Amino acid sequence: MKTPPLLLTIAVCGLVGCRYEMRTDSRLKPYQETPFFADRNSSRPLVDGVVPRGEARTDDFFYTGEINGHLVRGFPAPVTLEQLRKGRERFNIYCSVCHGITGVGDGTIVQRGFPAPPSFHEQRLRDAPEGHFFHVITYGYGVMYSYASRVEPAERWAIIAYIRALQLARSARIDDVPPGERAHLAENGGENGGQ
Repeated sequence: MKTPPLLLTIAVCGLVGCRYEMRTDSRLKPYQETPFFADRNSSRPLVDGVVPRGEARTDDFFYTGEINGHLVRGFPAPVTLEQLRKGRERFNIYCSVCHGITGVGDGTIVQRGFPAPPSFHEQRLRDAPEGHFFHVITYGYGVMYSYASRVEPAERWAIIAYIRALQLARSARIDDVPPGERAHLAENGGENGGQ
C-alpha cells in the first residue's frame, strides 16, 4: 500500500518537535563573556522602572526587630511626625478592626463576637520591647495572622511608633505636655478630632 505524501509530511513534521528540550537551549550564564553585547558582558543592567523582587536585608534591626536573636528596644531611626502619621494610617487600616482605634481591643470584629485581643495599654505590652511588636506583625500571634505580606518593614516600624504614641497618650498628664501645646489643647477642649 502506498502512503500518501501529505500523510508522510505530517508525520515527519510531528516528529521534529518531539526531541526539543529546554535544557539544550542556548543561554548565557551570569557574568559570562559574550560577543552578543558591545561590552561583552552577559549580565545586563536593570532598565528604569523595573520592579525588584526581594532585596538585600542586611540590617537585622530594621528587617527583623532583633539583634543577635534578642528582641530590640527602641527604633532603627528617630521617630518623625510623618512616620507617626503613616503609622496612624496603617494602624487604622490593618489593626483597628481588632484592636480598636485607641488600642484597647474593642475593634468592630470584636463587637461582632470575635475574641478580643489584648489591650496595648496592659502593663506587659507597655513594657514589651518594640521588637516584640515587630515580631507579632511579621509572624502573627495567637489568632492574629502574619501581616508580613501586607505591611512593609518601614510601615511596621511606623505602626509600632503609633502604638507607643497611643500608650503615651493614655497615661499622659497635662504636665507632660509642653507649655506651648497646652494652650492649643485648651482651645480645642483637649480634642483634636483624631488628628
